[in-house]
Amino acid sequence: MKIKKRQIQDESNSNSTSGDWEAVVYHTPALLNETIEGLHIKPDGVYVDVTFGGGGHSREILSKLGPTGKLLGFDQDEDAIKNGINDPRFIFVRSNFRYLTNFLRYHNITKVDGILADLGVSSHHFDEAERGFSFRFDGALDMRMNTKSPLTAAVLLNTYSEEQLADVFYLYGELHNSRKIARTIAIARNNAPFDRIFPFIEVLKPFFGREKEKKDMARVFQALRIEVNKEMDVLKSLLEQSLQVLNPEGRLVVLTYHSLEDRLVKNFFRSGNFEGKIEKDFYGNILSPLKAVNSKVIIADEAEVERNPRARSAKLRIAEIK
Repeated sequence: MKIKKRQIQDESNSNSTSGDWEAVVYHTPALLNETIEGLHIKPDGVYVDVTFGGGGHSREILSKLGPTGKLLGFDQDEDAIKNGINDPRFIFVRSNFRYLTNFLRYHNITKVDGILADLGVSSHHFDEAERGFSFRFDGALDMRMNTKSPLTAAVLLNTYSEEQLADVFYLYGELHNSRKIARTIAIARNNAPFDRIFPFIEVLKPFFGREKEKKDMARVFQALRIEVNKEMDVLKSLLEQSLQVLNPEGRLVVLTYHSLEDRLVKNFFRSGNFEGKIEKDFYGNILSPLKAVNSKVIIADEAEVERNPRARSAKLRIAEIK
């Protein structure tokens, strides 16, 4: 009950226009005002919120749209359905946003004026023990955004080869002792397959000193979550599709929460490719289909971080189709 009370108190500071208690408790959007301003919303425009979640961003977008405007909200998590918005201008799509183009075509939409992606894991997911996103609880080793997906964190830990595990922890958790961690996991699972969080944590504790334990454990869980949900592949797909569906001067607004995502978005916004390889024309102008709207990454100020601690790691980048 203490957790619920704290959540309600924190969420009461949200800038969301929603009066829906369930939606407010679900998640407090970081940099909400800056994100909505970044979309540069036209009252009659068509917009996509590819990470609907609790609907905080979507409600703000709808408040800026006129009667002919339209908004699509994507979310593959069935828990998000309960936060749906009863508005004729809104279409909820229960799907991964990697299928953005397909669903736009299904709804007879060829071009949109803005796309918003808040790539962070919602507070709802971190606070639901059995979803397995947090090492604070002894929940199931799940971590799936889409609960119908066959790949859970437990399946990954019990079936991936030692080399595959090492790659996951190194690439997505940036853990330099990834091979030793993978070896220990491979040995431990022979005695008892992994299915719960706390026994898994006990296996990892010898690798992390007390002063950095939480930070390093967070990297392990980040790596597992990214692999379970194929997050980097999905993000790449979204960025590529955005070039196909955005109108000229259409905005792509992306909130990231770790360096891997941010580096990918930064490179793509700057160069139009994921490696950040710059190509120039005869006159020295950078050849990229996008131009950055904000020259410096936007981060939360101290007041917002105090209200919403998760905003501390949020980075907002905004780009426009040339």
